[in-house]
Amino acid sequence: MQNELFGVFGSRADFERFCNPARFNTVVETDQATIGVRDVGYGLPGRTVAHDDETGTCVVWGEVVSETGASPAKELLRRYAEVGDDAFDLLNGSYLAYVEHDGDAQLVTDAIRSWECYYTDAPEVRVFGTDAANVAQAVTNASLDEQALAEVTHFGVAFDEATVFDELERVPFDGYLTPESAGELSRFVYDPQPPSEFDYATELAERLERAIERRIELPGRKGMLLSAGYDSRAILSQHPDLDVGYTLGTPEAAEVKVAKKLAAQYGIDHETLEVTERYLDVRPEVIQYSQGIRESLHIHHRGNNDEIEVDTVYHGMLFDTLFRGFFLPGKGLEMFDRTFPLQGLEPDPDVPQHFAKKLGFLGSEGSGADYDGLDERSADEFARDVIQPRYEACFDRADDPHNAIDLLGVKQKPTLPFRGHLADHYVESFVAVDRELLEWHLKTPPEHRNTRTFLQALEKLDPEILRHQPPDRPHHSFRMNQIEKFLREKLPGVKAFENPWPDRQELYDRNNLDQKLFPGYEEVHGLPPRVKLRMNDLTTWIEFATGESQCTPDELLRPPSVST
Repeated sequence: MQNELFGVFGSRADFERFCNPARFNTVVETDQATIGVRDVGYGLPGRTVAHDDETGTCVVWGEVVSETGASPAKELLRRYAEVGDDAFDLLNGSYLAYVEHDGDAQLVTDAIRSWECYYTDAPEVRVFGTDAANVAQAVTNASLDEQALAEVTHFGVAFDEATVFDELERVPFDGYLTPESAGELSRFVYDPQPPSEFDYATELAERLERAIERRIELPGRKGMLLSAGYDSRAILSQHPDLDVGYTLGTPEAAEVKVAKKLAAQYGIDHETLEVTERYLDVRPEVIQYSQGIRESLHIHHRGNNDEIEVDTVYHGMLFDTLFRGFFLPGKGLEMFDRTFPLQGLEPDPDVPQHFAKKLGFLGSEGSGADYDGLDERSADEFARDVIQPRYEACFDRADDPHNAIDLLGVKQKPTLPFRGHLADHYVESFVAVDRELLEWHLKTPPEHRNTRTFLQALEKLDPEILRHQPPDRPHHSFRMNQIEKFLREKLPGVKAFENPWPDRQELYDRNNLDQKLFPGYEEVHGLPPRVKLRMNDLTTWIEFATGESQCTPDELLRPPSVST
C-alpha cells in the first residue's frame, strides 16, 4: 500500500526485524517506539507529519485539519503536555496519532476509527500498523478465528476488534493502544439537544460549509465521485475549485444523465466510468483493501482506476450513515408484499433482524443458503447471537435504542475499503468525519437524522441544489417516491426505476466467476454473488497475508457455535 503506518513498541532493531525502513517517507525513533509512515500526501499541509522536541514526540498520520496552519503534530504534542488525553478532543480529521510525553506513549484513532490499526504481540515486542497483512507477518503460526470468518461471510464485516486471525487484533473504536494495553476513549458519545437549543438543518448546513472549506486547499487537478443522489451535492455545490466529476455507469443510464446535468449546473467537467467486467476485479492487489474484515464489493471504482485522472479526490462516503439515518429503522406499513414507509422511527424494532438485513446477511429470506447442520441453530439465531450483544454494548455511549442502533452502524462502516483504495491512489479528503459534523450527529436526535433534515440543509447551501432530482426519486416526498416505485414495479407496461448500481448477478455470470473462483465447489455455486465474492475476499486475502491457502470456500459457509 502507498499509505501506511507501521510501528513497534521497541527499538529500531525490532522495527527492522519486520520491515524494510526504506519503504517509508520517514521513520521516527523514540524512547518507547519506532514508527514508519508513508502517505500519498506526505509533506502537504494538514497531512502526515512528525514533530520532536524537548517535551516529547508526536506523529500524526492521515488527514488532520489545522485551524491555525501550524503542524498538527506540534499542536497536539503541546496540548497533550498541558491537558493529557483531552488534547485528542480537538483533532479534526481522519487519522492515527502517536504521542510520547513524560513516560506516556500511546497511539490513538480518530473518534470513529475511520482508519483501522491492527496489532499483535510478537516475541518481546508489540507490533502495530494500518496494513493488516503486514502486521500479520509478525505472527508465527497464525490460527484462524472461525467466528470472524463466519461474520465476514454472512454479514460482510467482522465485529468488535476481531480479525480473521486469533493473534491479530484491532485498536478499539474511539480507542488507544499502549505498549501493554488497548482501550477506549469517550469522544463519540451521544448528547441529543432540543430544537430550541440546536437548529438541526441550519447547523448541518453551516457545518457542511465549514467542513468543505477546510479541505479546499489540496493539490493539483481535483475530482469527485459524483452520483445522481443527494450526498455528493453538498461538496459539489460548495467547492469552488473542482475540475471533474466521475460517475459509474453507462452513457445512456439515468444515473449518468442526471450526474452530467449536476456537473453542468456547477460548471465542472464530467466523465463516465463505464461498467465492464473489471467492476468485479478480484485480483489480490484489490482485495488487500478489505483487510480480511470487510467485503471488497464497495470499491465500486476499482475497474476504472486508470481512468480517474486527478491528483485530489473527494467523495460523500458516510453522509448517509451520519446525516441521513441509513441504519435507523423507519416505521412501515406492510401491503402487497412490500413495506411502505411512514413518518417516524419504528418504536420497537427487532434490532438483530433489522441490522442483519442492512448488512446483506446471508441468512436473510430469499438468500438461497442451505443451513443444514448448524449445530441445531438456525440462521436467525446466529444473527441474533452475533448482533444482540454488540447492540447492547452500544448503550455505554448511547442514550436510547435508536442511537445505539446508529452507533452499531457507525462502528462497522462496511464501506471503508472504498476510501482505503481511493486514499492509496490519490490525495483523498474525508469530509464526513469533520469534527463539527460528527458533533452534529451526536447532538441531533435520531428522529431528525433523516433525509428530510439533510435536504433542508442542502437547500440552505444552495436553493437550486435540487433542480435535478435523482432519477429514482423524482419527488421531494420520500413517501411519494416509494409509491411511484411500487407502481412502476407492479403495473404492466410501466418501466421500473433503474438501479443506480451495476447488476452483480449479470456481471458475475458474464465473467464465469463460479468456474474461475470456485471450481469443484458446486455447493457454493447456488449462493448469491455477493456472498460468493465475500468468500473469495477471505480466501484470497488470507493467502495474500500468509503466503498459503488456509481455508476452503465450503469451510466458510458453516457458522460456528457462538459463545457470548
